[in-house]
Amino acid sequence: MHIAAATQLLLDARHSGLALDWRRLAVGDAETAYAVQDAQLLRLGPVGGWKVGSKGDGSLPGCAALPASGIVASGSELRGPQWRMRGLEVELALRVGRDYDPGEQEPDEAELRTVFDAILPAIEVVETRLGHPPCTNPWAGMADLQSHGALIIGAAQPLPATLSLRQIVAGLHIDGQEIIRTTGGNPAELWTMLGWLALHCARRGQPWRGGQIITTGSCTGLQLARGGRLVAAALEGIGAVSLSFAA
Repeated sequence: MHIAAATQLLLDARHSGLALDWRRLAVGDAETAYAVQDAQLLRLGPVGGWKVGSKGDGSLPGCAALPASGIVASGSELRGPQWRMRGLEVELALRVGRDYDPGEQEPDEAELRTVFDAILPAIEVVETRLGHPPCTNPWAGMADLQSHGALIIGAAQPLPATLSLRQIVAGLHIDGQEIIRTTGGNPAELWTMLGWLALHCARRGQPWRGGQIITTGSCTGLQLARGGRLVAAALEGIGAVSLSFAA
């Protein structure tokens, strides 16, 4: 499928609120999926950050550019028909402190620590524009900004001396009820994954810019708010973050 056609189908689904049958989105590889992401961001506004995730099994991570308009502060209310799925993932995010291009070499932890200036608790709201589940084409989901809906971020904290996803304690409450609490729920190797992302973004012609937010995958797995309206999450020792869905 031509990149422009796939991009238009996804944007039409996003703006209409009507799900797109994923079988119409003939995206067959990662290169095409990332090109469709880039084409969408040209229409949705500037890149405000990136999401990246890894299974922690040695396979390549996956990522998506995030529209700046969808990165909002803790306490925000989300309203409108586009919030159908109401998927929730509690995540660790980092803030880019300066413009950064790694050149041709994947950076290590020591170098990356000079790039980031803060960590933040975050909730990614997961929403797909694709219908007729289950979608068996992973590239279609990747083209759909990896099912990104919004990123809710809490207060920034200084980057600690040690930071590992495999030690983070995360919890999620919906309407006051604890839904899940995990320790080390994200299997990714944080600094290896971030090094991959830095090089990947630069090679896509989109090196990191100061102020962008990088979110690093779910610590709690995907949870569904269903009819829930009030969502609160916390990363132990890092901070809390919340959002609400309008009735």
